[in-house]
Amino acid sequence: MTLPEKVPFRPGYELTIRRIYDQMTSQYPDSEIIYRDKVRYTYKEFGERVEKIAAALSTLGVKHLDKVATLDWNTHWHYELYMAVPMMSAVIHPVNIRLAPKEIAYVMNHAEDKVAVVNTDFTKLVQLLGDELKTVERYIFIGDDGHPDSIAGKPANNYEDLLREYGGKFEWPTVDENQVAGMGYTSGTTGLPKGVYHTHRQQVLHALMGLLHITAAPRVSLSKGEVFMHIVPMFHVWSWGLPYAVPMIGLKQVYPGKLDPIVMLDLITKEKVTYAAGVPTILYMLLTAPGSENYDLTGFKFVVGGGALPKGLAKLALARGIDVISGYGLTETAPILTIVHLPREKLDPEKELDLRTRTGIPVPLVDLIVADENCNPVPKDGKTMGEILVRTPWVAYEYYKDPERTESAWRCGWFHTGDIAVWYTDGFVKIVDRDKDVIKSGGEWISSLRLEDIISRHPGVGQVAVIAARHEKWGERPVALIVPKPGSSVAQEDVMGILKKAVEEGEIPKWWLPDKILIVDELPLTSVGKVNKRVLRGKYSDILSG
Repeated sequence: MTLPEKVPFRPGYELTIRRIYDQMTSQYPDSEIIYRDKVRYTYKEFGERVEKIAAALSTLGVKHLDKVATLDWNTHWHYELYMAVPMMSAVIHPVNIRLAPKEIAYVMNHAEDKVAVVNTDFTKLVQLLGDELKTVERYIFIGDDGHPDSIAGKPANNYEDLLREYGGKFEWPTVDENQVAGMGYTSGTTGLPKGVYHTHRQQVLHALMGLLHITAAPRVSLSKGEVFMHIVPMFHVWSWGLPYAVPMIGLKQVYPGKLDPIVMLDLITKEKVTYAAGVPTILYMLLTAPGSENYDLTGFKFVVGGGALPKGLAKLALARGIDVISGYGLTETAPILTIVHLPREKLDPEKELDLRTRTGIPVPLVDLIVADENCNPVPKDGKTMGEILVRTPWVAYEYYKDPERTESAWRCGWFHTGDIAVWYTDGFVKIVDRDKDVIKSGGEWISSLRLEDIISRHPGVGQVAVIAARHEKWGERPVALIVPKPGSSVAQEDVMGILKKAVEEGEIPKWWLPDKILIVDELPLTSVGKVNKRVLRGKYSDILSG
């Protein structure tokens, strides 16, 4: 007998989010899910609500591959949709509510969202966008406040009312593991946000490998009995896949809603939270919020991603008893690529601090190299810089509706991250720069080129460069450098006025506004006549702390 070229399909072979859901609700029915101090229920009760919202959405006409947008914080409602929407064969699209209004309208139209589930905190936003949301047919509101009966003539429902009116047992369809489960958008360096999508198989493999890597991490392992708080925004790359990973070992999960440092510190204490992940800014807020010193954080474990972990912040966390390490990934990679592994034995404090603040080592199934412009690996000497190139089962296949950017990202059989790093013989990687001219503030991107475009509208501006300057709280903040046209003068307040007008018109978010505007005589140029931002960063990177 010869082996078949393709094995026959059997139920249970598929790697889908349903596999995670079935395990968490059957094996860990009594594990808890907590939303602030408002909601507490078990995995079993969570499963009942997931079936009800799926039944309600189906009754309202959500079907195969329809996109369901979510505009919400880290709530139990959001988590229910994380499971229900992809399991019913639709596609979940968590919308980054920190984008400018016009960008939000763009990504929702580009994704062709059919239904929008909206926290009442964002009622005014969707009312403002109104007719601009061309494909949305219905709104579903969640939260404690009331909501309008319709938006731009489209009907609006209440989430809890739908559960009561239409909810019930739901017959989950058989979903192919290679079907799209969810999609999201990343701002990138220029132009409008780029869309990516990930399949069920990618999400499950990503969750499994991330969980395997962190549970095997000496001293900072995630194991049964831990209590996990979801600090990474759920509109930010699937909250780093953690809502799919942690239920596989039955952990108690805490959802803090809108991220408020005192609320999170209270939850850490009350719910005995032991583990979390987030951007450096959130860790900084937890450590420096008024009254933070009154909270005992001894034994708390925290994985920093979405930006470099500064040694000063790591020292501050360690002094409070927090075991802190770094991780790294991209929207396109779902996102986890690397996480730090510390040796089992303690090292010299400075050596250990250096390891904690590196970018990490690749998680299982991630093929990663640091390469030159010809895709050849650079020496593993901790000094020679190159671009991080990756291949892994969960890298996005393409940029949605954007073949040119897809072709640019996938070259030499590798996905090009645009991040510049060095690597070491022990497998560690450390990002040292990026070839993208974007600023990462509080874990979110700011496009320098878009700010430059707006500033250049001032009639007296000859040249402009916006660069990242180091900031103690936010990691990086934008600084604008302007060379006036010959014979012209430029006042900082006039430039800021143009930028504020762009905010009012929904072009950019308010938090993108530069912290400082400098008028200079000239800008350094590269050999091809472009502004040399690396030189500028070297000169002005500390200007906000000076």
